[in-house]
Amino acid sequence: MIFMAFILLLLGPVMFFKTDWFWRLTESWKSEKVSGPSELYDINIKFGGIMCFLVGLAGVITELFFR
Repeated sequence: MIFMAFILLLLGPVMFFKTDWFWRLTESWKSEKVSGPSELYDINIKFGGIMCFLVGLAGVITELFFR
């Protein structure tokens, strides 16, 4: 469980700061003419990054202090 929490802790900031990486991995192959992610996509991925980080942090805190 703590392994997954650390993955989320690492994935969250990457999602927040590097939204174009996630767009290239998940969405760029679906369209030939679009050159980059939309503003709404950026906001969505940044929100997801914040949530991943918070869930990972909660998982680490739970594993370390409440076991």
